[in-house]
Amino acid sequence: MKEKKKLLFVCLGNICRSPLAEALMRQIQTEYNLNFELDSAGTSGYHNGELPDARTRANALKNGLDISYLRARQFKPNDLEAFDQIFTMDRNNLLDIQKAHLKSEHLHKLSLLPHPEKQGEYIEIPDPYFGTETDFENVFQLLNKSITALCRELSKIN
Repeated sequence: MKEKKKLLFVCLGNICRSPLAEALMRQIQTEYNLNFELDSAGTSGYHNGELPDARTRANALKNGLDISYLRARQFKPNDLEAFDQIFTMDRNNLLDIQKAHLKSEHLHKLSLLPHPEKQGEYIEIPDPYFGTETDFENVFQLLNKSITALCRELSKIN
């Protein structure tokens, strides 16, 4: 039996963008007949064990997605080995992991998410933490489109 590929989504605190990306991937992957093992993490440990941000949960629920089962955790060095692909929400997250693990042979697994409209390009997902409800909605819509593009891309490979 073929082993499930493992995907990890990473942002700063693992309470806004990356848990939403994980939950969206759980939902959208089935439409593309994909079945990945999924997780999310933060480059910092500020919120370990906490629920996703209340505004992210409310926005996700408004869009028909319950993410209240997720809990924040910090990115661990062995995540580079354990996951097949690691998607960071922005360049700062990407650089933080690269700097902390310069000697790892697994850095090739890191990338930003695919751009939803420009094939072969990548996109940064803005952090809504200090923003408004509109910012949280924009992040939801952007992640929804990007995760859909990712599923489309991965369905061609698998």
